[in-house]
Amino acid sequence: MDRVLTVDRQLERFAPLGRVMTFDDFDRGFCGWMDLTPNFVYDDYESFHSVVDLTSWAPCMLSSAPMRFAASHGSMEGTYSLKLTTAPRAAAHTEPPAPGSMGVAVKRLSRFGNPSTIQIETWYAYTPSQDRVGLGEEDIRAFGFYFDIQDREYRYMPGVRYVNSLGGRLVKRWQYWKVDEGVSPTQWSFGVDGAWCQPGVDNLWYGRRYEDGSADGYQWVPDGEQDLLYNESPDKLNWLYLRLTVDVAKREYIELQSMDRVFDLRGIQPTLAPRYRSIDDLINPIFYVETDTDRSVHLFLDSVLYSTE
Repeated sequence: MDRVLTVDRQLERFAPLGRVMTFDDFDRGFCGWMDLTPNFVYDDYESFHSVVDLTSWAPCMLSSAPMRFAASHGSMEGTYSLKLTTAPRAAAHTEPPAPGSMGVAVKRLSRFGNPSTIQIETWYAYTPSQDRVGLGEEDIRAFGFYFDIQDREYRYMPGVRYVNSLGGRLVKRWQYWKVDEGVSPTQWSFGVDGAWCQPGVDNLWYGRRYEDGSADGYQWVPDGEQDLLYNESPDKLNWLYLRLTVDVAKREYIELQSMDRVFDLRGIQPTLAPRYRSIDDLINPIFYVETDTDRSVHLFLDSVLYSTE
């Protein structure tokens, strides 16, 4: 009997490493992606004390991308994408994130096959709610992706963030996750003594932020300016490609690809934090989006591919 190997045609729009671990087309459902919530382990199911309200992030959802004038936009190929959204509420970009100002989605995975390299790829789109006239591009503060990794020595979070707008001013520039030298746990957690979170963990909402868009937890990608495609009004979605590759053997970045641009990040190491109890071999991919104004904004993921070498 002859054996025939078939490959999903959709893989042609990705560039995976040698082993495809997960390929998530959200026409098939949530595919294991879920909301990111804190640990409700204290009295009355409270989480640890934090200046940032970690219980407030909106749930991710399957969406056909309904629009005021376009009815349902659909996804890049199919009907449904995974939609991350925010509440219509924002703090200044120099302050801790306001309750509800972010949307986060995580897929909870573990290490398999002792990989030396891991990679995430996605086709995505971003837009504000179509609730008022105007372009709306300036209402989207940022969006990004990171891995939450723990090996037998350290916990660390290699990630990237696209800073789109700050206080209504378009920035359009990439950052990578790495904490400035000398940041204390108290400074990292906005003044909370004995904080649970260590510098280098959860950069998306911890670490001091500054007027120019820099922060304790983010560094600017060299030559990282990129004018991403945003098409004229909030009812027009254009699908964009993103890839991040990480060397987990060296605990270093390799490269970021955004559309056809490749940013070489070799030799840069994310911040290594002390390992946490009971989560060895963790490898969680996580996406997020942030609003810059009192307006809901959205990140749509058509499909996501996670591969290793």
